[in-house]
Amino acid sequence: MNTKEAPIPDIQQVGSGLFDFALEREDIKWLLARLPADMDIKPGRVEYELQILKIISVGWSIAYLIEAHPWKTALQELFWRSMQEFAQNLSSTTELMIGHDVNYFQVLKDRLDMYVAALEDNPDAVEPVQIIGPAFAGACGGGDNLTISMAGSKIFASVLAQVKAYLAALDLC
Repeated sequence: MNTKEAPIPDIQQVGSGLFDFALEREDIKWLLARLPADMDIKPGRVEYELQILKIISVGWSIAYLIEAHPWKTALQELFWRSMQEFAQNLSSTTELMIGHDVNYFQVLKDRLDMYVAALEDNPDAVEPVQIIGPAFAGACGGGDNLTISMAGSKIFASVLAQVKAYLAALDLC
């Protein structure tokens, strides 16, 4: 019996897989389809913030899940460099469409800072998801909206679990 093992991906392939996953939208569409139609918060705002939180969650997952692996720093740099390039292209396209500059990568950095600050302000939280959901709802303009908070918690927890499964399958965490 001839058994061939799958080739081990290199860091570029892993980074590309994480980048593609961060921009994949099926989970966001699924969550949006389950939001109540009569919300005070515009679904477009929730969709925008869900995508931002998903991207941030992938980047955060890399740092959190592969603490001791030699690829950690290089993989983080690869992911965020790819995301910066994507954001720059998106910002340029958006500027052409609406006529003013939008720095999407700065938006990502600002939201990351917001979520990190929320986590730092609540060091006694058992799980980060307890803090991320309400912070997400606040970013959407509905700080006390439980449904929006749960959507943020769901995307964060789901991304963390999926990235963990991906990295574990590659023996990176």
